[in-house]
Amino acid sequence: MDLNKFLEEHFQNLTLSPPLFYGWNISIRFELGDPPIFRIDKEHYMERVYNRSLELFRALHDKEDEVLLITNAYYADKPKNKVKKLNLYKKYIKKKESIRTLRLEILTDTDCDPDETPYPRNNMYRYWTQCRIRDLNYIQLIKAICNHDVGIKPMIYHRVYFINITKKTIFHIYDDRGCDVIASSREELMSIYEGFNDWILDYDRERINRVFFSWDSSEKSATAYSESS
Repeated sequence: MDLNKFLEEHFQNLTLSPPLFYGWNISIRFELGDPPIFRIDKEHYMERVYNRSLELFRALHDKEDEVLLITNAYYADKPKNKVKKLNLYKKYIKKKESIRTLRLEILTDTDCDPDETPYPRNNMYRYWTQCRIRDLNYIQLIKAICNHDVGIKPMIYHRVYFINITKKTIFHIYDDRGCDVIASSREELMSIYEGFNDWILDYDRERINRVFFSWDSSEKSATAYSESS
């Protein structure tokens, strides 16, 4: 599966970078960690972060689902010829074939102005490979992603995206505070919108409700009309 072709077909004009939530209309932002708790009880705080992120991940992914595991990495302190393949894939993927077929795309500095020359050390290195959920050590992987900003090892410094080819969804934990979930159709996210509604970040709740509640109401109205006809 070619990453860029898949995105063009199902997520046209989407930029695969944070904040993913604001870059796509059919999206939900969930709260993972509650910052005030961190200062009181770090262990309790991280338990909640792990539990919520894993429950959301399992709700979105079945064991047989095909996914693209994407990593956006920056190596500002390394010249191009010193960049090596990420150990992330060897550590968290069980299937050797997926590791052998790992692909790398180097994206030139996107922050420079049109009249400026891109600075090579600002390049982004995008790795990806395809596998099934059952081939991932996803529990350890997700915990390592959540650990990035809180100083707990193991931790992953790079941006990691789970693109579900089967369900046409993208799952991204932006840090221990929350995660973004987007989909090519509202149907794929309706169950987690309803099942995990209490976890939706209140700051963005109004925007999210406009997308899903209005659609849900129109669907119910259409169904009721059909049954009465």
